Amino acid sequence: MQETVQDSGSTDSKNQPSTYDSIIIGSGAGGLATAICLARAGKKVLVLEQHDVPGGWCHSFYLNGHRFTPGVHYVGLMAEGEATNDLYRGLGIANELVFFRMNPDAYEHVRIGKERFDFPANFDLLIERLSARFPEDKKQIHKYLNLIRKVSEELYSLPYFKGFWQKLTIPFKTKHFGKYGMFSVRKVIGWHIKNPLLKNILNIQCGDHGVQPKKVPFVLHSALMYHYFQGGYYPMGGGGALIKAMTNTLKKHGGELRTSTAVTKIILEGDQSKKAVGVVLENGQKLYADTIVSNADVGITYNDLVGRENLSSKFQQKLAKTKYSSTSLMLFLIVDMDLRKAGLDSGNIWMMPNKDTDEFYDGMLESDISKGDAFEGMFISCTTLKDPSSFDGKHHSIEAITLVDYKAFEKFKDENQERSQEYLDFKELLMQKMINGLENAIPGISKHIIQKDLGTPLTNKYYVNTTDGNIYGTEKSLKHIGPFAYKAKSEIENLYLCGASILSHGVAGVSHSGVDTAARILDCDPDELKKPQEDQHIRIYEAEDATDYPEWMLKKIAVKTARAKNKSEEINT
Repeated sequence: MQETVQDSGSTDSKNQPSTYDSIIIGSGAGGLATAICLARAGKKVLVLEQHDVPGGWCHSFYLNGHRFTPGVHYVGLMAEGEATNDLYRGLGIANELVFFRMNPDAYEHVRIGKERFDFPANFDLLIERLSARFPEDKKQIHKYLNLIRKVSEELYSLPYFKGFWQKLTIPFKTKHFGKYGMFSVRKVIGWHIKNPLLKNILNIQCGDHGVQPKKVPFVLHSALMYHYFQGGYYPMGGGGALIKAMTNTLKKHGGELRTSTAVTKIILEGDQSKKAVGVVLENGQKLYADTIVSNADVGITYNDLVGRENLSSKFQQKLAKTKYSSTSLMLFLIVDMDLRKAGLDSGNIWMMPNKDTDEFYDGMLESDISKGDAFEGMFISCTTLKDPSSFDGKHHSIEAITLVDYKAFEKFKDENQERSQEYLDFKELLMQKMINGLENAIPGISKHIIQKDLGTPLTNKYYVNTTDGNIYGTEKSLKHIGPFAYKAKSEIENLYLCGASILSHGVAGVSHSGVDTAARILDCDPDELKKPQEDQHIRIYEAEDATDYPEWMLKKIAVKTARAKNKSEEINT
């Protein structure tokens, strides 16, 4: 049993003055959103990050001067007046952001065996394109996708029911949401669609939840599809640019951020009724605050930082039954191949064999992932095509991801930075399997690899500090969302949470979660904190068309290309 951490320097920690109004553990997009809102409200805020750079899953890193972002591949609802755009304007970070709109004709390329389908950035065109491909299912396609839109609109409307009388109307105004709220994607799509290939196409984005259609709640998947109905966008500078905008805004409002500063415990007071009063750092230093916000994984927060013995028996049972989302292998490549000539553009590629999606996921998440020569299911993203300003004229950056079960790496979990030869050999085997899988999508690419690296579940755990290296927090199943999700306000007084396991996952989802948590602390409506600021505007350009690029961007691209050319000439001579 772990003991409640107390302040050893004082017999009565209630008399210990708070150094900060709020301490936020973790600098992911959710934690930074909370920090910005609190600092802007005049609170003295400190953000603590265990990694040497802020951002959590949204951070960027470099291999030989080429940028990669493990957790940001596209964002939806970014156009003027849409939810994510309004969120960033409300946080006051919009003026620092530039986004590229991914290929509007095909922001998602679906490759199921030998079958191909492109998702357009237009709801009506999506219905039209699917109906042309599957004419016998035209009526059901229209009915199913409109149901997805209705359910999503009802879900998004819930926060806007204010007051007693308006709340009484919720069952009548959200009837589709209520009717389908407790069913999985597999169940609902099965009621509407019979064609197996069509089902797979419509379910392909289940990869964004990290679980198979039989587990994904229909309401959650509807919200995800709705999020991207108008297409996908990618930030110039990758996820790191988004984090830089957030940290700059935090500092502008007087907030403080410390990297390479790990928290080992949350300091609690009280015997029966617990109260969070501060944190203990890895170096033993104690810091105090009126409120503590954890942007860490819920498993890390409650099992490690709080300690199960400090939780109620009922909550301990919930924690013991909690399942976490799948983890991943992430392949990072630098290639000197003309990818546009090879048929790629700024759209994502989803690749899987032509078989039942649930059956395929079950096989993909088996504990033995060494079998076979190639990974058949992958998500492929070329960041230098999504962000043309990052392309040097010769080298492209590719991020390819496949989902796996952490059990495959469990025997290596106690290894620290000094990895065993067995682990390194296993990693090399998996990296080759990833490359072989990528060959199926981009033939000949293995001959053009300049540099390669592979992130494993242990990499995720080491850098982002999530339970079993999970990528989406708690498992996105019916047992872990909505009323069954973990709450922003914990049962411990003055301890709050935000992030992928609280409100929603994904870049925008965790940011909304951070704002909602700040609203609870400030005792206000989240909409007050997200209200778009009139002087804030996001610049958006087309990834596929440089016609409207401003002079500063064209100059940046020219300089980058010239440097790469000079470097290449120096190497050749």
